[in-house]
Amino acid sequence: MRFFKLNGKINLKYIFGELLLLFVGINLAIWFNNWNSSKKTNESKAIAISKITEEVENNKLEIDIILKNNHQVLNAYKDFKNLYDGKTSIIIASPRQLQLQRKRHPGFFKTKDSVTLANGLYRYRGKTQIKLEIRTLTEIAWKTTTTLNVTNEFNYECLYELESMYNLQRRVQLEINKSADALQKGELEEIMSILSFMNQLGGELQNNYDSVKKNIQNCS
Repeated sequence: MRFFKLNGKINLKYIFGELLLLFVGINLAIWFNNWNSSKKTNESKAIAISKITEEVENNKLEIDIILKNNHQVLNAYKDFKNLYDGKTSIIIASPRQLQLQRKRHPGFFKTKDSVTLANGLYRYRGKTQIKLEIRTLTEIAWKTTTTLNVTNEFNYECLYELESMYNLQRRVQLEINKSADALQKGELEEIMSILSFMNQLGGELQNNYDSVKKNIQNCS
């Protein structure tokens, strides 16, 4: 920089001008860097919120299907339990009773043969068939968000609600997996116990999903 005139005197006005330009330039660079960083952070946060919202909506559809199926299985087992002859492969009922239960719960019990008993009753030998909805409740969007530290930009209330929801979702997923294991082993009483507990947790999870969908846009 040229700080001196030709006559050798210090040019203070020029020096102050150069320093002012330097000061303004540095501050503009800092401001732009902060603005650009804030813009990227807000973009990342917006994407994270969008992906979590989509994930919650998809999981809500999954849990709705699961719980609906669970209710059907529990109701069918409750009705047929009154007809079982101590086993889930034999029932004692009149043709009308069997027809009524088949109409209410199609495919739950399939008969192979029957033996006539007294008082218009029959012993039906067959097989109880239970179909479960074994599905996976995902948390890819949430794990990605936490891995990238985007959650640092969320407020406490939002973080608490999201973490609580995903913790409950993991508990429900655990019960789903347990029901699949019990089904493979043919432990019907255990299955019904698991489904009953799953429905309690699932109902709470449905409420959590609705709450998160309602409040997630306020996570900033």
